[in-house]
Amino acid sequence: MKVAQLAALLVSLTPAALADWPEAEGKTIRYTPVPGYFLQDKPDTDPSGFDYASVNFGLIERSYPTDKRFDPQGERSQWERFEHWLQYLNAGCNRDGGVQYKMLFIGRHGQGWHNAAESFYGTPAWNCYWAEQQGNGTAIWADAHTTPAGDLESYKANAYFKERYDQDNMPRFSSYYSSPLTRCTITANLTFGDMEEAGYLPEEHPFVPVVKEGFREGMTVHTCNHRSDRSYIEAMFPWYRFEAGFTEEDELWRSYESETGEAHDARSKAVLDEVFRGADGDSGAWVSITTHSGAATRLLKALGHRPFRLSTGQIIPVLVKAEAVELQPEPTFVAHEPYSTCTSPPITSIPGEGCVCSATTALSSLVPSATASGL
Repeated sequence: MKVAQLAALLVSLTPAALADWPEAEGKTIRYTPVPGYFLQDKPDTDPSGFDYASVNFGLIERSYPTDKRFDPQGERSQWERFEHWLQYLNAGCNRDGGVQYKMLFIGRHGQGWHNAAESFYGTPAWNCYWAEQQGNGTAIWADAHTTPAGDLESYKANAYFKERYDQDNMPRFSSYYSSPLTRCTITANLTFGDMEEAGYLPEEHPFVPVVKEGFREGMTVHTCNHRSDRSYIEAMFPWYRFEAGFTEEDELWRSYESETGEAHDARSKAVLDEVFRGADGDSGAWVSITTHSGAATRLLKALGHRPFRLSTGQIIPVLVKAEAVELQPEPTFVAHEPYSTCTSPPITSIPGEGCVCSATTALSSLVPSATASGL
């Protein structure tokens, strides 16, 4: 399967979809993270235990070449000076249109009931048995909602954004995106949903996130990765927008086989291309993305960023340079692979080998054949 085929399945693009970056039409987009602006870019910054709210989202205190003219008296905040520098970078790139810069804030959802269940049962039992169930009679984790602890993580982000807006006049987002899985749509709303009414958002950029399939988690057979129907999402958040071609039922998740890592890589690159090309309307330079741990990892990989695994509720900003280059050959890949589980909670699992089921239960293959089919 090629990247273009995957993108076509994820979203039906119209000719107008490329209008916001016409110079990229018929070309490949090459992404480069621009280092030197955020702590998360630095190889010596440990993702484990890192907290965006203790370090101003990781923005490094430094000067910019535009400071002398923009802030001769030294009265502007670090965020204001950084925003002006980004405007300068994009103004220079607009001479030929082949390059653009965006500031992406990639946030992981707050803790979901599936996260709590994995902690409770342990990863081997979770992956080999419990994750394939709808729940356990006490909690439901099929398309998991956020837990009270997860909601608190979103309220923390809401308060911290407001603090930065109040104290530093931090730039507001020009666009918002969310995975369609419920834990993300809830997290996005708890983080930004009251901003407009409270007077924090400009009229031209309200909180109206675009729900995109490409930002969902890796599609394993785990029921937490099977999204709810479109009508369910619309009932919860009627002001959310959906990308073109978003179907009523989940047509991407499979109960018997999992998306391969290569397919997830291609999906991540494809959805970034859609954002930068303007498939859902002009995204502007400041973009918020509410997604998942594995999805964030794949997005960072597609951007060429160093690995930086996010804990629940954490956020990583990335300054991205995107260049429209000559069309490159599209990679091919196997879209799905077999996935086997135990018919009851297992003894353990072995990395690279899989589940070790108990003597009284069997290993159950969820795949009808040994050959993975295309997406």
